[in-house]
Amino acid sequence: MGLKSFVEVHPDSHFPIQNLPYGVFRPQPGSAPRPGVAIGDYVLDLSVISAHGTFDGPILKGSDCFNQPLELDVNLGKPGFCPDMHLSPLDVPPEPNLNKFLAMGRPAWKEARAAIQNLLSSTEPKLRDNASLRQIALAPVGQVEMLLPIAIGDYTDFFSSMHHAKNCGTIFRGPENPIPANWFHIPIAYHGRASSVVISGTDIVRPRGQGHPHGGSPYFGPSVKLDFELEMAAIVGPGNELGKPIDVNKAADHIFGLVLMNDWSARDIQAWEYVPLGPFLGKSFGTTVSPWIVTLDALEPFACDAPKQDPQPLPYLAEKISKNYDISLEVRIKPTGEENSHVVTKSNFKHLYWTVTQQLAHHTINGCNLRPGDLLGTGTISGPEPESYGCLLELTWNGQKQLSLGGTTRKFLEDGDEVVITGCSKGNGYNVGFGTCSGKIFPSPI
Repeated sequence: MGLKSFVEVHPDSHFPIQNLPYGVFRPQPGSAPRPGVAIGDYVLDLSVISAHGTFDGPILKGSDCFNQPLELDVNLGKPGFCPDMHLSPLDVPPEPNLNKFLAMGRPAWKEARAAIQNLLSSTEPKLRDNASLRQIALAPVGQVEMLLPIAIGDYTDFFSSMHHAKNCGTIFRGPENPIPANWFHIPIAYHGRASSVVISGTDIVRPRGQGHPHGGSPYFGPSVKLDFELEMAAIVGPGNELGKPIDVNKAADHIFGLVLMNDWSARDIQAWEYVPLGPFLGKSFGTTVSPWIVTLDALEPFACDAPKQDPQPLPYLAEKISKNYDISLEVRIKPTGEENSHVVTKSNFKHLYWTVTQQLAHHTINGCNLRPGDLLGTGTISGPEPESYGCLLELTWNGQKQLSLGGTTRKFLEDGDEVVITGCSKGNGYNVGFGTCSGKIFPSPI
């Protein structure tokens, strides 16, 4: 296991010192948002440790990416310092998101990760032996409010799972030729709605819209085929200038990390509207992401070979090393009115046909500029077996079958249902996890 934190971390925790995912939180209701890192059952307040002078490397020293005024250095953590007064010298609030940090690039990310790991190490006394500093720097995660960690300028959702593409094609076009020929040559995607991306725990209101005609006129009303989609998403770091594509072999330097994502889908609205220009109202009503961004550095021990691509991709998509990550994914549904949730699928990030680096490189090949905080969804991550399908569309074969949830069944989601996605990589004596990505369905307004 190696490195160990002085903060007690349960063996089953998603957040040991080997992980250190980034998020943004409020310590108390109404307080200013501030950046943090998860460690066990606590959030380490980066604005506090930045003010204390922990980030003293050549890149982060003097940087305002965590935005605390230097006046705090005079007293913070010193003998006689009063923790209750630690906010009084602030002239400006901490950064409300991580975008400035994302823009600094991989050298700064590595420097910050090393500094935080050192600070939390069981052998480092700076925080371990300073009770007043620990009191203001470590907040119990159950007492804080987690927020969207980034300001999302643009959101793109890909369609990168071959098993999902095959199942969807079979359902809607038949088994003869389920996957369009272009799918094996380009990472297909649609441009989603950034304004309706919400943090885990946010309620989702059942959307209204049009569906296929029954008896002459299109149906209009609340969606009757509301679905979840098991996805993950890459968070863009520095990005690129307009007109200057990113080389696929350098694309990882532009991906800060990954989050869990649920791209909620109204299948009836989607099926009626998507020809000829693709998804619109069937997707734009809500997309949920987990609050913690797990960095690629934390996931590196779980890198694995990506599936063999046939035919060979064009040169701009041909990677010297093509890799995915072994991240076990699970979806549970808690039916309305029940106390227990039920596992409905288990999949894995490693099943993706197109890698996240190929997705990013393809996105920029026409000169499109990506910016810090942009969100790139993977698309539904389905495995090869029926129990690993990543949405109800596949699990119930578009409502032709019933899905058992203990004492009840589902074809699609009902009001009151709560969907919870989890993801975790298993190390030698530790986990690198993402926490949860959850949302509950509320009735459509009449």
